[in-house]
Amino acid sequence: MARHEFVVGEDDIGRRLDQFLAAQLPQISRARVQELITEGRVEVNGKSEKAALRLREGDDIVLIGDLERPALRAAAENIPLEIVYEDDWLAVVNKPAGMVVHAGAGQSRGTLVNALLHHFGKLSRAGGELRPGIVHRLDKETSGLLLVAKTDSAHRQLAEQFSSRAVKKTYLALVHGWPRPEKGTVQAAISRDRMRRIRMTTRRAAGREATTHFQTQERLDTPWGKFALLEVKIETGRTHQIRVHLASLGHPVVGDTLYGAPRQLRLVAGQRSKATAPQLGRNFLHAASVEFAHPNGGKRLSFSSPLPGELKHFLASVQSAN
Repeated sequence: MARHEFVVGEDDIGRRLDQFLAAQLPQISRARVQELITEGRVEVNGKSEKAALRLREGDDIVLIGDLERPALRAAAENIPLEIVYEDDWLAVVNKPAGMVVHAGAGQSRGTLVNALLHHFGKLSRAGGELRPGIVHRLDKETSGLLLVAKTDSAHRQLAEQFSSRAVKKTYLALVHGWPRPEKGTVQAAISRDRMRRIRMTTRRAAGREATTHFQTQERLDTPWGKFALLEVKIETGRTHQIRVHLASLGHPVVGDTLYGAPRQLRLVAGQRSKATAPQLGRNFLHAASVEFAHPNGGKRLSFSSPLPGELKHFLASVQSAN
């Protein structure tokens, strides 16, 4: 394994160990230095020490191992997976809420990709080592149908269908308030929020164009406020697109606290109810149907997925209080 040695000079007396190493190793971040120290791969005078250790002149520091993190690769895991359709070219799966599609910063296990590798073995590599088979994504707290490519050829053809907007996707969303008009289209560019990097926004001039169509299926007037069940169709697939666009209208998706939905439902002023306010530990957003051309032959295929149990239960709770 790689070995890096340093001796503390007079100018660095009293400096923290992590600060010293970050200065000596400008090619890696201080956060990475702290990881290496936590992993016990840094010794001072032959002993593992903490990042906050104050150094003395003549201290001998040894770092053992690679400076950079090893490249992440998706690994198969035996995780339950609902397979809606499968053939030699592709699969359609029903992703549950709470599952990340592929590995990223801070999470490499329990992902949909890990489950896919276990169930299918071989997937398209066109999307890279961390995203085998993944042609498009769903947010962690969004459930529903997702296409998976088994071959590189199928991946390229499906990706082209998404790019040319030939894939038809329909979502169901429960939002706060009643959109007016009941049917409409949101055309607003989406970009990352400068203040909160985990959010997207429609308020910046620069951004990627995005189009979302919605139509009200049901309006609910409950002791906890007004809700509307929407059918949503998108022409583009930007990050958080439906959530951002609906929130921009003043109608955030129920449960979506990142974009303005309350954490808990509360009685509207003047309202009374014997029922307990229903709770939902996820976003009320579900990818309910998908239609596309099969990459081998072009036959149009269509699949649908009913609302999962937790969304059915929540909807029934607010409907019964209507």
